[in-house]
Order: sequence, then C-alpha cells, then structure tokens
Amino acid sequence: MLRFMPVGDSMTIGSAGEHTWRHRLWRHLCATYDGPFTLVGPRETLYDKAADAPTSYEYAEPAFPRAHLAGWGEGWIHMAPLIADAVRESRADVLLVSLGLIDLGFYTNAEQTAKNVEEFVTRARTADPRIHMVLLPVIPNIRAQEDAEFGTEVALFNELLAKAVADLDEPRSPLLLTSVPPSYDIHHDTYDGTHPNASGEHKIAAAFADAMYQGWGLCEEYDAESA
Repeated sequence: MLRFMPVGDSMTIGSAGEHTWRHRLWRHLCATYDGPFTLVGPRETLYDKAADAPTSYEYAEPAFPRAHLAGWGEGWIHMAPLIADAVRESRADVLLVSLGLIDLGFYTNAEQTAKNVEEFVTRARTADPRIHMVLLPVIPNIRAQEDAEFGTEVALFNELLAKAVADLDEPRSPLLLTSVPPSYDIHHDTYDGTHPNASGEHKIAAAFADAMYQGWGLCEEYDAESA
C-alpha cells in the first residue's frame, strides 16, 4: 500500500463545498496507478468560512480518502514542527507539499522560508529516512501580481526552493520539484485570485502527477486541460 500525504495551506485543505486538488489527484491515481494506494494524514476536514474554523466535512464528493496535513493560514513554519509525528503515525511514503505563500505573506522572508523547508525535510527524514517528497513552488496569486515587492520575494523563494530540492535530494529519500502549472491563470483558475476553483484544482493535481510520472515513472501524465 503506497501512502500519500498531502501537506499544505488553504489551497490544499480547501473549503466547504469544494472537491480539492486532493480529490482530483486521487481520482487520477485510481485511473492510472497500478497498485494499492491511499491518502493519509492526521486531519480530514475542510475549512468552514462561516465558522472560521476547519470543521467542515461538506466535500463536493466525500467518498474518497480525505486524510491530509493541511491548514488554512499555515505554512512551512507551522508544518515543520508537525511533520515528523505525522509521518510516523500515518506511515506516509510520499509527501505532496504545497506551502510557502502564507510564510512569505505573514511570517518569513524568502531566505528564512527556505531554511524552514530544510528543517521540514530533516524532520520528515527523522521519522522515515526513506520518505519521498514532491514539492510545489508558490504558484501565481493576486498579491504577487499586484505587489511588486511581494512578487520579488515569491520569485526568490521559488529559486531557493529549487536549490534546496537539488541540494537535499538523495537516493534513498528523493525530492522532486514540480513545475508551476504552465497555463495557470489567476483570473481563470481561482475564485478570488488565490484559491483554486475546479480548473485550478485539476492543474495543481496535474503538477504533482506529472512530476511523479516524469521523475519516478509513477502513474501517468494528467490532462488537466480536458479534465
């Protein structure tokens, strides 16, 4: 049984009524991965905007493994202290990580955020020295487009993330860096300039699936444009 753990912020936990990219990726793996697998993690809920809390189970399609380690307003700085226990308890094999926007927006600059990436990787490996990780860069968002200084920090962090993946990659615990979805458009693929709508969910899922296919020969490429 191959165990995938989605790790992320508001774009990964999703909010009430959504499918989430986690669901989109699960459906793709069901269709293309030849072997047993599941999604794991210590949390299951969506974020309830009315309650301002992660208390909703109102998935658009709830019949899938909903486990994850994601939180509205959480970043690398929050997940690094949690990841070892989460990996140990869930016996995760592959971490699918989408973090960084919250860190850069509220907590740390690009260099500090990159240090927290290193801490995250180190702590995950203390729980399982053979853990595999797939990391998504910070994808286009309205603040990066409208705030030049913030956009510069995002670009720098993505460069540092690529360097960290290259430096920290090792044969027994490989790291993959996904591409930013090439056609991702905040006016078409989000509902508010940041959070993915249905087409955005497909494109994020595709980024993870395509990286695993190209890097490890796992599953198949994801046709997000016709999904």
